[in-house]
Amino acid sequence: MSTTQSNSPQVPPQMLLYQMGTGHYLSRALGLATKLRIPDHFKHGPRHYQDVAAEIGAHPQSLNRVIRLLASAGIFNEEPGGKFSLTPLGDLLRSDVPGSMRASVLLFAGDMIQASWGELEYCVKTGQPAFRKLSPGANSAFDGMRDPQAAANFDEAMAAFSAQTALALVAAHDFSKYGKLADIGGGNGALLIGILQGTPALKGIVFDQPASAERARKRIADAGLQARCDAVGGDFFKEVPRGAGAYLLKHVIHDWNDDDAVAILKTCHRAMEGTAAKLLLVEGVYPERVDQSLESRGAAFNDVNMLVCTGGRQRSESEFRTLYQQAGFRLTNIVPTAARVCIIEGELA
Repeated sequence: MSTTQSNSPQVPPQMLLYQMGTGHYLSRALGLATKLRIPDHFKHGPRHYQDVAAEIGAHPQSLNRVIRLLASAGIFNEEPGGKFSLTPLGDLLRSDVPGSMRASVLLFAGDMIQASWGELEYCVKTGQPAFRKLSPGANSAFDGMRDPQAAANFDEAMAAFSAQTALALVAAHDFSKYGKLADIGGGNGALLIGILQGTPALKGIVFDQPASAERARKRIADAGLQARCDAVGGDFFKEVPRGAGAYLLKHVIHDWNDDDAVAILKTCHRAMEGTAAKLLLVEGVYPERVDQSLESRGAAFNDVNMLVCTGGRQRSESEFRTLYQQAGFRLTNIVPTAARVCIIEGELA
């Protein structure tokens, strides 16, 4: 056993709590910089903050202070003479780079989710998501996605990790045996496109709301996969396409409470009746006991975000088994992947 001790200074507990309490400072600054597309203005190299302020219509000294805050977190480098440059981390906030995280940060650090988290006390006291208070007439959190720009950004945010996730899924699971894979709630099709590119014999169909399906159709065409893949719009509470060998739902079920989740799975069940088709949920599995690991923190953060924003939840293995049974399925296997999600396999009971 190594006896080497870390030379890193120990942070006093009071300072740790201070850092936790002020974490929203960084989130708000990051969200604003992303909304204003500030990183795009630094794509050609160091710029003076006054020049950027003039281009975006901001108060120069105030913009300088926010950029310096972000520089302290590794998004920018402060250069001599009032100039700043992007770091490799900040570069991912640009809108025109491969692997851009702009849409994801704009969603999670943006006004909609920030406003929902402002109602955390309401959610804890009532057990209801924030939209029940903020938008009393809404049927679900996704009613807010009726705005085309917000809906498109949501799809893009969900697709941010799709290429890596698709590679991890293909490495962990043989999709070729299904013949056709239906991606239910598949957004703009990014995940299914990645799976198809890694599984040449497979065909696919993306199913989501009509506007999302239209965006998926364009993305499928851009990928040259029209002969192997289609996109169909509809409502997964009513009907999903028949004829697939497997039905995949990635990060869909965690958006909904148990009653709604069972209803979605029962819709899939009806489409699968009389076949040997499989059900494949792709989600994180909540550990039975939370510790201070990154896995536990990610699961707990996501779980409370679902409480606040959608009314859904993260689920443990036993909770997934119960959900499957209530919808007429049998959970047969849970396959971990390198993408920190699991493939939760099921079949008709």
